[in-house]
Amino acid sequence: MFFAVNLSQYKGLPTALIWVVIVVAVYAYITSKTTMGRYLYAVGGNEKATKLSGIDTRKIYFFAYTNMGFLAGLAGVLTIARMASAQPTYGTNYEMDAISSCFIGGVGTVAGVIVGAVLMGVINLGMSIMGIDQNFQKVVKGAVLLVAVIFDVVSKKNNSK
Repeated sequence: MFFAVNLSQYKGLPTALIWVVIVVAVYAYITSKTTMGRYLYAVGGNEKATKLSGIDTRKIYFFAYTNMGFLAGLAGVLTIARMASAQPTYGTNYEMDAISSCFIGGVGTVAGVIVGAVLMGVINLGMSIMGIDQNFQKVVKGAVLLVAVIFDVVSKKNNSK
Protein backbone atom coordinates (compact mmCIF):
# COMPACT_ATOMS: atom_id res chain seq x y z
CA MET A 1 0.00 0.00 0.00
CA PHE A 2 2.69 2.46 0.99
CA PHE A 3 4.59 1.59 -2.18
CA ALA A 4 1.61 2.61 -4.33
CA VAL A 5 1.03 5.83 -2.41
CA ASN A 6 4.73 6.79 -2.48
CA LEU A 7 5.03 6.01 -6.18
CA SER A 8 1.91 8.01 -6.98
CA GLN A 9 3.21 10.99 -5.01
CA TYR A 10 6.63 10.73 -6.64
CA LYS A 11 5.53 10.32 -10.27
CA GLY A 12 2.10 11.96 -10.10
CA LEU A 13 0.32 8.80 -11.16
CA PRO A 14 -3.17 8.05 -9.85
CA THR A 15 -3.01 5.58 -6.97
CA ALA A 16 -5.90 3.60 -8.47
CA LEU A 17 -3.92 3.09 -11.68
CA ILE A 18 -1.00 1.67 -9.73
CA TRP A 19 -3.35 -0.70 -7.89
CA VAL A 20 -4.89 -1.84 -11.18
CA VAL A 21 -1.45 -2.52 -12.66
CA ILE A 22 -0.42 -4.52 -9.58
CA VAL A 23 -3.63 -6.57 -9.56
CA VAL A 24 -3.48 -7.22 -13.31
CA ALA A 25 0.16 -8.32 -13.09
CA VAL A 26 -0.54 -10.67 -10.17
CA TYR A 27 -3.58 -12.29 -11.78
CA ALA A 28 -1.94 -12.52 -15.19
CA TYR A 29 0.88 -14.44 -13.51
CA ILE A 30 -1.52 -16.66 -11.55
CA THR A 31 -3.62 -17.57 -14.57
CA SER A 32 -0.72 -18.19 -16.93
CA LYS A 33 2.10 -19.60 -14.79
CA THR A 34 0.56 -21.56 -11.91
CA THR A 35 -1.22 -24.86 -11.50
CA MET A 36 -4.15 -23.09 -9.89
CA GLY A 37 -4.50 -20.93 -12.99
CA ARG A 38 -4.63 -24.00 -15.23
CA TYR A 39 -7.23 -25.52 -12.92
CA LEU A 40 -9.32 -22.34 -13.12
CA TYR A 41 -9.31 -22.53 -16.91
CA ALA A 42 -10.11 -26.24 -16.75
CA VAL A 43 -13.11 -25.75 -14.47
CA GLY A 44 -14.32 -22.86 -16.62
CA GLY A 45 -14.00 -24.94 -19.77
CA ASN A 46 -15.62 -28.18 -18.59
CA GLU A 47 -16.33 -28.74 -14.91
CA LYS A 48 -17.35 -32.37 -15.32
CA ALA A 49 -14.18 -33.33 -17.22
CA THR A 50 -12.08 -31.49 -14.64
CA LYS A 51 -13.75 -33.39 -11.80
CA LEU A 52 -13.29 -36.70 -13.65
CA SER A 53 -9.59 -35.96 -14.11
CA GLY A 54 -9.14 -35.94 -10.34
CA ILE A 55 -9.10 -32.22 -9.60
CA ASP A 56 -11.07 -31.11 -6.55
CA THR A 57 -13.37 -28.57 -8.15
CA ARG A 58 -14.71 -27.44 -4.76
CA LYS A 59 -11.26 -26.06 -3.88
CA ILE A 60 -11.02 -24.34 -7.25
CA TYR A 61 -14.43 -22.72 -6.80
CA PHE A 62 -13.52 -21.67 -3.26
CA PHE A 63 -10.32 -20.06 -4.56
CA ALA A 64 -12.22 -18.32 -7.38
CA TYR A 65 -15.00 -16.99 -5.15
CA THR A 66 -12.55 -15.87 -2.46
CA ASN A 67 -10.54 -13.96 -5.05
CA MET A 68 -13.68 -12.39 -6.52
CA GLY A 69 -14.68 -11.24 -3.02
CA PHE A 70 -11.23 -9.72 -2.52
CA LEU A 71 -11.32 -7.97 -5.91
CA ALA A 72 -14.86 -6.68 -5.30
CA GLY A 73 -13.73 -5.26 -1.96
CA LEU A 74 -10.67 -3.66 -3.54
CA ALA A 75 -12.82 -2.17 -6.30
CA GLY A 76 -15.20 -0.79 -3.69
CA VAL A 77 -12.39 0.80 -1.72
CA LEU A 78 -10.87 2.34 -4.85
CA THR A 79 -14.26 3.65 -6.02
CA ILE A 80 -15.03 5.21 -2.66
CA ALA A 81 -11.53 6.70 -2.46
CA ARG A 82 -12.03 8.25 -5.89
CA MET A 83 -15.42 9.67 -4.98
CA ALA A 84 -14.22 10.81 -1.52
CA SER A 85 -17.50 9.62 0.00
CA ALA A 86 -19.59 6.48 0.27
CA GLN A 87 -23.08 6.02 -1.16
CA PRO A 88 -25.00 2.76 -1.47
CA THR A 89 -25.61 3.44 -5.17
CA TYR A 90 -21.92 3.56 -6.16
CA GLY A 91 -21.08 0.72 -8.49
CA THR A 92 -24.56 0.27 -9.91
CA ASN A 93 -24.76 -0.12 -13.67
CA TYR A 94 -21.17 -1.37 -13.87
CA GLU A 95 -22.37 -4.91 -14.58
CA MET A 96 -22.89 -4.35 -18.29
CA ASP A 97 -19.45 -2.76 -18.59
CA ALA A 98 -17.81 -5.71 -16.83
CA ILE A 99 -19.55 -8.32 -18.95
CA SER A 100 -18.88 -6.37 -22.14
CA SER A 101 -15.21 -5.95 -21.25
CA CYS A 102 -14.81 -9.71 -20.92
CA PHE A 103 -16.49 -10.49 -24.23
CA ILE A 104 -14.96 -7.65 -26.24
CA GLY A 105 -11.41 -8.40 -25.12
CA GLY A 106 -11.70 -12.08 -25.78
CA VAL A 107 -12.65 -14.71 -23.25
CA GLY A 108 -9.85 -16.23 -21.24
CA THR A 109 -7.04 -13.74 -20.86
CA VAL A 110 -6.35 -10.97 -18.39
CA ALA A 111 -4.83 -8.78 -21.11
CA GLY A 112 -7.95 -9.25 -23.26
CA VAL A 113 -10.18 -8.06 -20.43
CA ILE A 114 -7.99 -4.98 -20.00
CA VAL A 115 -8.32 -4.22 -23.72
CA GLY A 116 -12.08 -4.66 -23.47
CA ALA A 117 -12.26 -2.45 -20.38
CA VAL A 118 -10.28 0.30 -22.07
CA LEU A 119 -12.55 0.10 -25.11
CA MET A 120 -15.67 0.26 -22.93
CA GLY A 121 -14.16 3.20 -21.05
CA VAL A 122 -13.54 5.03 -24.30
CA ILE A 123 -17.12 4.35 -25.42
CA ASN A 124 -18.51 5.56 -22.07
CA LEU A 125 -16.37 8.68 -22.00
CA GLY A 126 -17.09 9.51 -25.63
CA MET A 127 -20.83 9.22 -25.16
CA SER A 128 -20.70 11.29 -21.96
CA ILE A 129 -18.67 14.03 -23.66
CA MET A 130 -21.14 14.06 -26.54
CA GLY A 131 -23.98 14.49 -24.02
CA ILE A 132 -25.85 11.36 -25.03
CA ASP A 133 -28.75 10.39 -22.76
CA GLN A 134 -27.99 7.70 -20.13
CA ASN A 135 -30.76 5.43 -21.41
CA PHE A 136 -29.42 5.57 -24.96
CA GLN A 137 -25.92 4.85 -23.61
CA LYS A 138 -27.28 1.60 -22.15
CA VAL A 139 -28.73 0.71 -25.54
CA VAL A 140 -25.37 1.33 -27.22
CA LYS A 141 -23.54 -0.75 -24.60
CA GLY A 142 -26.06 -3.55 -25.07
CA ALA A 143 -25.59 -3.41 -28.83
CA VAL A 144 -21.80 -3.55 -28.43
CA LEU A 145 -22.17 -6.60 -26.16
CA LEU A 146 -24.56 -8.23 -28.62
CA VAL A 147 -22.12 -7.70 -31.50
CA ALA A 148 -19.26 -9.13 -29.40
CA VAL A 149 -21.30 -12.23 -28.48
CA ILE A 150 -22.40 -12.79 -32.09
CA PHE A 151 -18.80 -12.41 -33.27
CA ASP A 152 -17.65 -14.90 -30.61
CA VAL A 153 -20.31 -17.46 -31.55
CA VAL A 154 -19.64 -17.13 -35.28
CA SER A 155 -15.87 -17.37 -34.87
CA LYS A 156 -16.20 -20.47 -32.67
CA LYS A 157 -18.56 -22.02 -35.21
CA ASN A 158 -16.10 -21.32 -38.06
CA ASN A 159 -13.15 -22.70 -36.06
CA SER A 160 -14.99 -25.95 -35.30
CA LYS A 161 -15.39 -26.76 -39.03
